[in-house]
Amino acid sequence: MSEPLSSWRVAEASANWRTASGDLPDVNVWLALCSAAHPFHAAAMQYWQSSCQSGTTLWFCRATMMGMIRLLSQPRVMGANVLDLAQAMALYRQWLATPAVELWFEVPGVDDALDQMLVRRVQPWSARLWTDLCLAATAQAAGLRLVSFDRDFERFNLERYLILQTPSGSGSEAI
Repeated sequence: MSEPLSSWRVAEASANWRTASGDLPDVNVWLALCSAAHPFHAAAMQYWQSSCQSGTTLWFCRATMMGMIRLLSQPRVMGANVLDLAQAMALYRQWLATPAVELWFEVPGVDDALDQMLVRRVQPWSARLWTDLCLAATAQAAGLRLVSFDRDFERFNLERYLILQTPSGSGSEAI
């Protein structure tokens, strides 16, 4: 039996909405945290431990939640560690049950942040970056620090971001 929706800890937009503190990890960070077989698992765990020690809240948004569940259930990504959708959803709920993790719903101002990122660019953004652009806009509008292994986020000129170092010593585009 599933938990009642009222037991979920969520941040919802209201008339008193304000920015939050904490980090918005990219899907690649959540995936590395979920799988000990992931090549960046150790780096992700080091980030997790540091975040827990500093009391930093890690936020899911709907895009990172859906992306993590989708990738955990893809045999080509997970190999022998693949989960079915119900198992992947259960793992997501385990994350939400962790005191350091919460769910952030749509942030007021995301569309404005997207517009700003789109218009300040001389050349149009590649369509392959659209999800990253939306995630960057969410972090920017919410006042969260975006955390990723993907150096593509550097191009968005975010006020707050962290590119985690991979075992090879630099960020990567790998999931």
